[in-house]
Amino acid sequence: MELSILNLLFVLLAALIAGNISTRLGYPSIFGELAAGIILGPPILGLLQASEPLNILAEVGVLLMMLYIGMEIDPKELFKASWAGMLAAIGGFITPFVLAYFVVIWFGGTNAAGLFVGIAAGVTSLATKSRILVDLKLLNTRIAHVLMAGALISDTFALIVFAAIIGIFDGSGGFSASELGLVAGKAVLFFAVVAVIGLYVFPPLWRRLTKAGLTGRTFNATLVLLIALLFAEMAHLAGLHEILGAFLAGLFLREGTVLEPKLSHQLNDLVHDVSIGFLAPIFFVTAGFQVSLEVFQTSLLLLIAVTVVATVGKIVGTAVFYLPSGYGWREGVTVGAGMNGRGAVEIIIAQIGLGLGIITPEIFSVLVFMAIFTTATVPIFLKWTTEWLDRRGELVRSTEDRRGVLILGAAPLARLLAHHLAKQGPVVLIDTNQYNCEMAIEEGLNAIQGDALDEDILQDADAETMRTFLALTPNPEVNVLAANIVRDVFSIPDVKVLLSHANNLLRRSAERQGFTPIDSMSEDIIAWDQWIEHGEVTSIEVTIEGQQDIRSLLDELHGGSDILALVAERDNFPVPFPSQDIVEEGDQIVALKRTEPVSPPTSS
Repeated sequence: MELSILNLLFVLLAALIAGNISTRLGYPSIFGELAAGIILGPPILGLLQASEPLNILAEVGVLLMMLYIGMEIDPKELFKASWAGMLAAIGGFITPFVLAYFVVIWFGGTNAAGLFVGIAAGVTSLATKSRILVDLKLLNTRIAHVLMAGALISDTFALIVFAAIIGIFDGSGGFSASELGLVAGKAVLFFAVVAVIGLYVFPPLWRRLTKAGLTGRTFNATLVLLIALLFAEMAHLAGLHEILGAFLAGLFLREGTVLEPKLSHQLNDLVHDVSIGFLAPIFFVTAGFQVSLEVFQTSLLLLIAVTVVATVGKIVGTAVFYLPSGYGWREGVTVGAGMNGRGAVEIIIAQIGLGLGIITPEIFSVLVFMAIFTTATVPIFLKWTTEWLDRRGELVRSTEDRRGVLILGAAPLARLLAHHLAKQGPVVLIDTNQYNCEMAIEEGLNAIQGDALDEDILQDADAETMRTFLALTPNPEVNVLAANIVRDVFSIPDVKVLLSHANNLLRRSAERQGFTPIDSMSEDIIAWDQWIEHGEVTSIEVTIEGQQDIRSLLDELHGGSDILALVAERDNFPVPFPSQDIVEEGDQIVALKRTEPVSPPTSS
């Protein structure tokens, strides 16, 4: 058994190119990797070939990918998910699960195959939705909150049901009723042992290792991988699948459970690079090797039926179960449309089912193409439905229990803005400049001296509770880097960055990530700081009447002098750096106007 390095090289190269093309088109990279396996592998061209060593690497890749997915999910969110998110998860999983099961039985499939297809129809893709929510600027809506909570719950539930099913059914797809009690007992024991280890063994273990000086990234990375393999083997001994053990290991090894934030994110990035960047693509390319295009000739009706019931079941089931939330059936339809995309978890489940002989290559191919077709509908359906809600005034913007503003910079302009924004909640300023922080504290503001690129400093500033982040340094690169951290690590929904000196590439990058550029500043922020410091600025107020352009209105009233719209006051709620697309009639615009510097008197 020898690994062909050349074949591995071409598999990874094909995965890299096809995955990037898929991402640029707005879809998960796994679909590009699957397409590479179908086109370049045995189904069409036969340029890439499967082998036992390649399959072993693929299996390790799946374990590490499930470890990474577990580290990405916050267990607290699973338990404190909103009532609406729970309803969406239940309806969005059970309805397509049941419908898909009966479709497979109708077409002559086994009970085990029907259950596998049902699970695949019930799962949803968290990664797919995250990207689409950013692109559609929906991260600060109630829709986004419900979608994310629903995806976490439904995928976790799907993995548990999947693990139970493979323990109950034998390789021929038959039901072993005599084994049901034993399997259930092993599963309960497995979850109990895992919970005890995760909650009561890991924390003191890490504290002792830290005291012993074993805090290196390499040591901890090795330990995390060993724990993932240990949990995977424990799941196997319990009659469940190894991926469930790796997934649960990730849940217990994420930030806020065992690991410190900085170490957690370092290890998270490492596991991401090794799994998503190297080993998992091997799995998805080789999964494409198993796809048969004959399904479009021999099982086209089954493919159409499964795709239709998966889509209709997901949308209608979510909408119906969503009604008790009190948010209306239209919002339920929107949530269902967003949850319709399938992704990595479904393909992993399908591949395992094929390897165990529970589903046939024909059904495996149906599941792969169903995943591709349903995911393709998500950006289209979600755009249509959210625009529909918006036109009806039913698209609710959600603060997700967050309040307050975090400002990067404590120079004069930032301090002046902080005083206005204090009306909407706590305001914290971060600056590396000691003088600026001291002046902010003298003015009664909350300021922290430190580097905003340091996650510990952001943690001290309560970034996880903030609703808005304003990056106001003169350095656009620092602004964007800090914005990335607060969005990725602390999930601050409303991020605004000053890009006055940014190049076009950096500006496009910031906008692609959903950051709102602050481009209303007519002059360099350093100039405004100096003018404020020297008393060369006065404050003016203007009321918006009708469809007035802010900039034109201020220039007309004040003769085109240096002027900056600082905040828009609406119902005593200030909005920083208002732009034309967010102001309404009746808003009070507080602006800063530069005055002529006062010359010191000359002695005669």
